[in-house]
Amino acid sequence: MSSTEKPASVPVPNVVLQPSFSMPVIAFGTGSEANDNDTIKAAAIEAIKLGYRHFDTASIYDSEQPLGEAFAEALQLGLINSRDELFITSKLWLSDNHPHLVLSALQNSLQNLGLEYLDLYLVHCPMSAKPEIRKFPYNEDELLPFDLKGVWTSMEKCHSLGLTKSIGVSNFSTKKLEHLLSFATIPPAVNQVELNPSWQQKNLREYCKTKNIVITAYSPLGAKGASWGSNDVMNSELLKQIAHAHGKTVAQVSLRWLYEQGVTFAVKSYNKERMKQNLDIFDFSLTNDDYQKINHMKQERKLKNGPAAFDLPDLFDGEN
Repeated sequence: MSSTEKPASVPVPNVVLQPSFSMPVIAFGTGSEANDNDTIKAAAIEAIKLGYRHFDTASIYDSEQPLGEAFAEALQLGLINSRDELFITSKLWLSDNHPHLVLSALQNSLQNLGLEYLDLYLVHCPMSAKPEIRKFPYNEDELLPFDLKGVWTSMEKCHSLGLTKSIGVSNFSTKKLEHLLSFATIPPAVNQVELNPSWQQKNLREYCKTKNIVITAYSPLGAKGASWGSNDVMNSELLKQIAHAHGKTVAQVSLRWLYEQGVTFAVKSYNKERMKQNLDIFDFSLTNDDYQKINHMKQERKLKNGPAAFDLPDLFDGEN
């Protein structure tokens, strides 16, 4: 295949966001504790070749710059015709989670990505940290009171300036969403949260559905290999049985389950074969028996304290 020939890609369905434009339901995730620029850039180019069009990043991931380089190269190679074919999500980190820093933080992300606008900009977590301290996780004395109303007003300004097509949140409980919706002029389009068969968040899903807030799942496969992740999903004997019955992998069954719940997701793998498999979930459906089994899986949140290095029981307001 020549460098200018477009490869065949897997069609990924879209979901409509509140501002009346669409977002691919599968995002290529780039959150990792061991990112390096060359690996991310090569993986992103391969992802575009395979059919990924939604890319999920954040200022704290240190993946924005290599992603931007990958997008520029994809354009040069003719893998995409224009930037408009891509959907790019990034996030506001705790150290910038202050009303007067939101705009400059977004502008910095755009500069790193080499873009004029984002498709979606998220408040990464309902917490604020000292502006001079950019890290993960945080100690208690490094955090500051969070001004949600002020931050959201600044997020709305970013939207009105055309720097992001939509705005949303991440790691917000129903209680925190209720508070946000009580004053927001522009409601959040998306709430990105930990969600997978071993942490199903049914109450939050139902609440967001009533408010027309799209849920994006991070750690859709349980974040196996991460310092805070687990093997509960990938090593589940129950999911292995379901996968065997469908001739699919555990990962494909888990992602299909999310898709059938109306949940979008950001899945991270830099392995070409697994990248392909994570797209190949639209040619089968789960049965009622499959659902009964998955509904009885043991439930446990993995990222219990978010970006805090100490117990923070009120972060998720006791939701389960």
